Amino acid sequence: MNILISNDDGVFAPGILAAKQAVEDLANVTVVAPDKNNSSVGRRISLFKHLKLEKCELEDGSLAYSVSGSPADAVIVGANYVMDEKPDLVITGINQGVNISCDITSSGTVCAAFEAISLGIPAIAVSLFIDPKTAFKQDENGEWYVDYDFTLTKKVLHDIVLKIINEGFPEGVDLFNLNVPSNYESPEVKITSLAHKMLDKHVIDNTDEEKAEIFNHPLDENQNSDNLIMIASDLVSEYDKGTDGYALLVEKRPSLTPLNVNMTSKDLKDWY
Repeated sequence: MNILISNDDGVFAPGILAAKQAVEDLANVTVVAPDKNNSSVGRRISLFKHLKLEKCELEDGSLAYSVSGSPADAVIVGANYVMDEKPDLVITGINQGVNISCDITSSGTVCAAFEAISLGIPAIAVSLFIDPKTAFKQDENGEWYVDYDFTLTKKVLHDIVLKIINEGFPEGVDLFNLNVPSNYESPEVKITSLAHKMLDKHVIDNTDEEKAEIFNHPLDENQNSDNLIMIASDLVSEYDKGTDGYALLVEKRPSLTPLNVNMTSKDLKDWY
């Protein structure tokens, strides 16, 4: 099997190396990813724009390719240009954050997997949910850092790919969306459906004293704080049983959501 791995966190993010390590004993792996973070860009494609493709080296010394574009761009370039033939499977991730619910259409990780489907390649989008209560730690100098423990995520991803090699993709499934919690209480994977939404979004401005710390991030060049607003969000805490959000955040176990990119509702026949 030939596998293309990409992401939206950038080619040097720790999650992409973890994804490679999870499956490199099962297949020939090629890594092609954006040259920098492209979170929440959805399925943006850089049509008729110049892109820079460069060879680079991952932390383990292995070859990878960086693309000065979006996650979807990286999948297209990887599958249609870098690799000698189209891959049998595309893996996007391991994303450092959560990608659940119908909000996945804004995710660069998941939409890179969508792009693979349009190329006729099945895909797996993988994310590690970081619990801020346990993931943020201090070193001996008192400096804070994020402890990305990919151990369970790598095992689950490895097992899923092995099952796909042995049995193929299930009929009617284009891609799997896998989310694994860092603070898991059960390592058993649960097949889930998409929750209604992941984020409660709201708009803040510089008069909101409670959100001042969020709002006062570095401004873009030639900006000042007058008349500026910001879209902020909070993670939804309540989910219906059987959904990805319930499995991940309530049951604290890995969630595997089978998806089909054809969004047609087949139940409505005689409405108009």
